[in-house]
Amino acid sequence: MITAIVLIDCATDSIPEVAATLADLPGVSEVYSVAGSVDLIAVVRVKEFEQIAEVIAAGISKTPGVVGTDTHIAFRAYSRHDLEETFSIGFPA
Repeated sequence: MITAIVLIDCATDSIPEVAATLADLPGVSEVYSVAGSVDLIAVVRVKEFEQIAEVIAAGISKTPGVVGTDTHIAFRAYSRHDLEETFSIGFPA
């Protein structure tokens, strides 16, 4: 599975509508409205690298209200679960 984190700038008056539209795109697993230098962050998960272009260039970037994107491809995932196994430390549930 290939994961991309997409930072998205939107037209200010359309952030909720853009987020809802993006969340419905195939390949987009999550969309977050955030504080900071961007308006939304989308998590894209696809099986093949070539699908990244389809989802981002042909989908996210062409969504009305999207002004710009900055895409980051994930190399490796780390999670609390991985840390528990590696260091044998129990975390409260």
